[in-house]
Amino acid sequence: MGGHSHWAGIKHKKALTDAKKGKVYTKIIREITIAAKMSGGDPNTNPRLRKAIEDARSNNMPQDNIKRAIMKGTGQLPGVIFEEMTYEGFGPAKAAMLVEVTTDNKNRTFAEIRKVFESHGGNIGSAGCVAYMFAAKGVISVAKTAISEDDLMTAALDAGAEDIENAPDAPSYLVYTAYADLEKVRAALEAKKIHMESAELDMIPSTETLIKEVRQAEQILALVDALEEHDDVKNVYSNFDIPDELLAKLQAA
Repeated sequence: MGGHSHWAGIKHKKALTDAKKGKVYTKIIREITIAAKMSGGDPNTNPRLRKAIEDARSNNMPQDNIKRAIMKGTGQLPGVIFEEMTYEGFGPAKAAMLVEVTTDNKNRTFAEIRKVFESHGGNIGSAGCVAYMFAAKGVISVAKTAISEDDLMTAALDAGAEDIENAPDAPSYLVYTAYADLEKVRAALEAKKIHMESAELDMIPSTETLIKEVRQAEQILALVDALEEHDDVKNVYSNFDIPDELLAKLQAA
C-alpha cells in the first residue's frame, strides 16, 4: 500500500479549514443531510452522521445549522433532495480518477464535472472504466509520536484491522481496515486512549500511474484542485504517483 501513502502525502488536498467557510458549510450540510436520510438522525447509531457532525463542529458550524440539516435528512423539515453519484475518468497521463459528488441536479453536475476534466487534459469515462482499480478501505492515521509501532500493531490487529503501514519518511502510521470495520476499529483504539489524527473511508488504488513530466504533474494537480473546488464534489481519488524529485521541481518553481 506504499503507493497510497505516497499519494496521500502529495495530493495537495485542501483542508476544510483552508477553504472558504461558505463552501465548507455547504458540503458538510449536504453530508449531514444525506447521512441522516440514509441511517437516521441519531449520531450514536449512525457513524457517518457522527463523522459529519464532528467535521461541522471542527469548522465552528453553529449548532442550529447542524440540527436543521439533520431534520431535513430525516424529513422533519422540507429540503432539497440530494443524490450521490460517482464519476469515473482519466486525468493527464491516463491516471485513473474517481469523483464522488452530492447533487440536486445530476445533469448539471455531470456537464460541469466533464468540463473540468476536459479543461485540464482529462476526460470522463463510462461507468466501470476505472472503479475496478480501487478498493474501498478504512484508513486511520496515528502520529508516530503517540505510540510505538509494536503497540499500535497489537492494538489494531486485536481490534480487527487488516494492515499497518509505517513509511520511513511519513510522520504517521496508517492503519487499514475493511470498509465495514472502520468504526469498530476506531472505537477500539479510542477506548485504549490511542489518539487518532483521522479516521476516514478511502479508495485505495491497486496500481499506480507514474507521472514523468513536470507538465503532466502540474496538470493533474490542477485538475484535482479544480474538482475539489466544485461545490458538488465530496471526494476525489486517483492512482497517480509523482516522484519526489519531480515534486521538488514543482515546489521550487
